[in-house]
Amino acid sequence: MAEAVEHEFPLFPLALVALPSEQVRLHIFEPRYRVMINECLEREREFGIVWLADDGLKPVGCACEIERVLERLEDGRLNILARATRPFRLIAREDSLAYPAGTIEFVQDGAEAPDEDASAEARGSYAALVEEATDDEPDADALSAMSAYEMAATVEFGLEAKQRLLELRSENARLRLLTRLLRAALKRLEYVDRAQARARSNGKVRFG
Repeated sequence: MAEAVEHEFPLFPLALVALPSEQVRLHIFEPRYRVMINECLEREREFGIVWLADDGLKPVGCACEIERVLERLEDGRLNILARATRPFRLIAREDSLAYPAGTIEFVQDGAEAPDEDASAEARGSYAALVEEATDDEPDADALSAMSAYEMAATVEFGLEAKQRLLELRSENARLRLLTRLLRAALKRLEYVDRAQARARSNGKVRFG
């Protein structure tokens, strides 16, 4: 399912992937992007982050709204805090503006019944990772309200994994993929913890 097509949508090709709800700090230094961000501020308009990978621009990006300007430098550079809002599909690039832009369509998930098992597994894996990494247990009510995007936005996954999540048009599918990513991250974290414990004990594993 897709919403109406939007033309001349500001685009920011970057070596990063933003997921809906994720906060992104950006340093704006190129003149064309200074123009773009200032226009977005004046018009209270979103812009889109699209992953510029080694093989080119990805077909799905994420719109962002500027939450606040953190700093304006004398030479015109800006530091901003943006929040990713909703995914879009890039239909065509446009070169009529002073900055990169394109024709895009905001995409929606297809209709589906919630998969309670997928939801429970994803939230359980997320809670386990948070507790292992921070020693804090997530609030149960807050966790139950989090989407796959919201959980994934708080974890440092690789760009490929984040792009796969962004491109899925099914919450159930995102939850299942997120579970696999979270379990892999937990295994890596546990391995690091064990390695650090061995290092602290001069090569001997301590029990108790």
